[in-house]
Amino acid sequence: MPLVLVLDFSASIALGGKTRKHINWNELKPLLPFGATGVILGVTLLIHMPREPLLIGLGIFVLIFGVRNLLNIHGEATISRWWAIPTGLTGGTVGALFGTGGPPYIIYLSHRLKDKAELRATFSGLFTLEGGLRVIAFLATGLLLQSGMLTAILAALPVMALGLYLGHRAHLGISSPQILKLIGVLLIGSSASLIWKALA
Repeated sequence: MPLVLVLDFSASIALGGKTRKHINWNELKPLLPFGATGVILGVTLLIHMPREPLLIGLGIFVLIFGVRNLLNIHGEATISRWWAIPTGLTGGTVGALFGTGGPPYIIYLSHRLKDKAELRATFSGLFTLEGGLRVIAFLATGLLLQSGMLTAILAALPVMALGLYLGHRAHLGISSPQILKLIGVLLIGSSASLIWKALA
C-alpha cells in the first residue's frame, strides 16, 4: 500500500504541472478538510482494525457505481456539494488504509464535473494535496521506511511514467461520455482488486 501511495502521489504531481489551469478549486475546497479528517481516521484504523471487512464493503460499493457508469444508468443531474462530506471522509480513510482513495473521489467528481479536462485536472490536484498528507502520515508511522521500499519505488517509476504517457494519449482521443464509461471499467477493476485483497 505505501508503494501505491507514492506512485499515485508522484503521478499526480507530474500530471498537475500540465493540467493546473483546469483545476476547479471550488470543488476541491469542501473535499480537503474532510479528506484530511479521513486520513487521520484511516491511519488509526490501519493500526487497530482488520482490513478485510472494510475492503469487501468498499469493493461492493465501488462495483455498484462502476456498473452504473459503464451501463450509463447514472443520472445526468449534478449532485449536491453536501456529498463532499461523506466523499472526503471515505476517500481519506480508504486512502490511508489501502494507499489510494481514488474510487470515492472519482465517483463524486464525475457527478459534479462534466468537462473531461476539468475532471482530470481536479482529480489530479486533489490527489496531490490529499496524497501529500497521506505521505506525511505514512512517514510518521514508519510505513514508508520499510526495508526495500526505495528500491521498489525506483523500479516502479518507469512503469508509472509509461502509464501516464499512454493515459494522456488516450485522454486526447476520447469524448466525455467515453470517459465516463472508462471510469466505470476502472471502478469495476478497482472493486475486483479490493475484494480479491480481502479474500486472498
